[in-house]
Order: sequence, then structure tokens, then C-alpha cells
Amino acid sequence: MLTAYFPIRSAIAALALTIASAVACAETVAQRSLANGMTILVKEDHRSPVVVSMVWYRAGSMDEVSGTTGVAHMLEHMMFKGTKKLPVGEFSRTIARAGGRENAFTSRDYTAYYQQLHKSKLPLALELEADRMVNLAFAEEEFSKELKVVMEERRSRTDDNPHSQLHEQMMATVYISHPYRFPVVGWMNDLQNMQIADARGWYEKWYAPNNATLVVAGDVEPEQVFSLAEKNFGAMASRELPQRKVQAEPRQFGIKRITVKAPAELPYLVMAYHAPALRDVERDWEPYALFVLNGILDGSDASRLNRELVRNTRVANSANSSYDLINRGPALFFLDGVPAGGKTVADVEASLREQIRLLVEKGVSDDELRRVKAQVTAAQVYARDSVYYQAMRIGMLQTIGLPYDSSDLQVRKLQEVTAEQVREVARKYLVDDNLTVAVLDPQPLPGGKAPRPNSEGAGRDQR
Repeated sequence: MLTAYFPIRSAIAALALTIASAVACAETVAQRSLANGMTILVKEDHRSPVVVSMVWYRAGSMDEVSGTTGVAHMLEHMMFKGTKKLPVGEFSRTIARAGGRENAFTSRDYTAYYQQLHKSKLPLALELEADRMVNLAFAEEEFSKELKVVMEERRSRTDDNPHSQLHEQMMATVYISHPYRFPVVGWMNDLQNMQIADARGWYEKWYAPNNATLVVAGDVEPEQVFSLAEKNFGAMASRELPQRKVQAEPRQFGIKRITVKAPAELPYLVMAYHAPALRDVERDWEPYALFVLNGILDGSDASRLNRELVRNTRVANSANSSYDLINRGPALFFLDGVPAGGKTVADVEASLREQIRLLVEKGVSDDELRRVKAQVTAAQVYARDSVYYQAMRIGMLQTIGLPYDSSDLQVRKLQEVTAEQVREVARKYLVDDNLTVAVLDPQPLPGGKAPRPNSEGAGRDQR
């Protein structure tokens, strides 16, 4: 599962992931809408006889309410627990027998299901997806068993992981009203009290063709896909969806600080700044400048944070930045670091602040700009090598609410960012009135036990 609980990553990984969501698809994406409102997007790639099929639902943890947090992720698990036609586990076994692989992921913004298999098996994949869109079985026994799986997933990936604990508490502090404050996996109390009616209600509310997008990428012809989509999904009735109210986070009026005590080997610091997300691909410029700023701070081994904090001053064992450019909700710009031996989180925070001060006062060099923009181009090329990531890009953009065919324009806008724009967004957004500082205060490990490794994903266990 790819459910994202913890967004602080190495800069190279962050850059690659963001670009993989927003770089160009040189070839045209074919689009059609069914009468029931379901969107079909097809990206041809005939280099190998492989196809990726993805169904995206515009419903994630940001659509939940207090008391039932985690229900989007719980339903994702239930989608593999049988339908009125197929017994429990048969979906996965059928795809495996066809020589394919399948999985799903839940995020704050969406839930998606995918299969990757030989092109001749695409009709099978669409038939199975259509079946569970409307015929999902809700057996009490299966729900109870899967709920225990989800609670154990929460224990292992969050409760027993000090960095995940810190992130969870930080997000609940950064946001005072926006549902991004909810963990995707859900609060444990909500999971302990979750009922099968909660999952069924979520399914009936959001799992409708007019809230879904089918993305197919690979060795296919668009008309073939449109015909299969009409055959499998066309007869489904659309449903009236709940009204989505605009949820704006209130303005912050000063720095927030939290400390989380947890068994760990080393302290850890995270600094999260409120920042704008991309809303208008053509007219916005600040999100592109923030993306370039992230690349300058932490885009490679030669970037500022690694060079200055890790190699030169040796104040940190690691120092990173990341910026979530594309979201349905508000965005954050992160800085984080692990102190080196003999150093403290206060030393790391002071050093990170100094790098921001230097960038604002002295600006960025032409060489730094060229390096980041070259990385954008390189990531664009690399992303095209994967049919899966081509489908991911298209589905993510469409479901977030950005034009699915806007990736070429996004790359062009990134290339147009100037040094002065980078300074301006740093000056405007990386300030204390936008800042939440979270510190991990390491406690003794019980019995000398090593902490669990950090995890950036969670969801339905591969079984």
C-alpha cells in the first residue's frame, strides 16, 4: 500500500515524486465521459504489451469527519473482501492467475485502485473493477478481521514509529480546522469504535461513477478502452454526491511549537510552513517558485542543506526540505534535520534558519537555477519510462482538480521561474507566523530494542 502518512523525504525522492506527478506527457491523452459522469482517460504507450488500469475516487481522508477518521482507508481494505459475485480474496487471485499485479492506495485527497498486466487481460481488470464499484459485500466477519489488520497497521507504522508519531502530532498542530489534521490511517479511538455501517456509508456516499476516473495507460487503442468502459461501467447510475464545502485553514498568528517524547535513538526536528498549493496552472507563479526553492535547498548532494549543514559545518547527520505542490487542500513547505553528535535540535533549527536568511538576503545563483531546472527536465524523461507513473500522473492531476493535460505547461512554468521569484517566496512564506516546529525528544528504548524503521507508506498489507 502507498498510503502517505509521513511526507518528509530526502530531497531527491521528493523532487522525483513531485515531478512524477506533474511532468509532461508528450503524447496526447484521449478523453471521454460516460453518460453517468465517469471520466475515461487513455494514454497510449506501445513499447511493450503491458497495460496499467487505475480507478481513482475523489474521496480521501480530507472528506472524513471527526469520529470516523480512517474510514476511507478501511473501505480500501474492504474492496478486496469480496462482492456479491466473487468470494473473499478472489479479486487478487484472479489478477495473479492472469499474470498481473494489483494494489491500492489511500491519501488525504483520493483513493485509487490499479492493476498492471498483459494488454489482453484489460477486459478482465475492468470487469472486476466495475463489479466492486457497485456490488461490494459487507460481511461482518470480514469487516471485523480487517479492522484488526488496520489497527495493527496503525500500531506498527505510527504508534511504534517515533518519526511517524511526531508527524501525526505536528499535522494536528499545524491545522486547527482543516481535515488534513486527521491521520489517513485514522485515530485509534475512531478505529476501535468503527462500525460496518460507517464503511458502507462511505461506499454509498463516494463510490459512484460520477466521482470516479478510469485511467488506462499502455499498449492499447483509445477506442478499444472507451468501448470496454462503456460495456462495464456505462449502465451504472450516477448518484447525487454530497456538497463539498470550501475548507480554508484560518490564518496563523505566531509560531507554534510541540515536543513529542518517544523511544528513539536520536532527536529529530521538523519545521512546517504554511504555503500555497497550485490552483491555476497558467496564472499561479508562487507554487512553481517554491518548488524551485525546494530544489535549491535539497535537490541533490550539492544542494545547500546537505553541503552546509551536513558536510561543511557538520551540525546535522541529515538535513532535508520538501514541498507538496499538488493537493486538494492547503500546502506546506518542510525543513527537517537530525542533529550530529554533540549538536542539538536547537543547533539544527538555527542552521536551517540561517540558510533561509542567506537565501533571502543574497539570493540564488544562476548555476543553482540551472541545476534545478535540469533536474526537472531529467525527471520528465525518466517518468516517461514507466507506464505506471504515466497513469499515476494523469489520474492524480485529474482527481486533484487540475487539468490532466496540463503537465507540459507546468514544466514550462517551472523553467520560467526567476531567482528573484525564489527570493520573494522565501521572504513571504518562510516566516514565523507561518511556522510550526516539532521536536522529537528521544526516550530510552525498552530493553535496548531498536526502533522500527521509518515508513512513508501504509495500507492494505501485501498477502
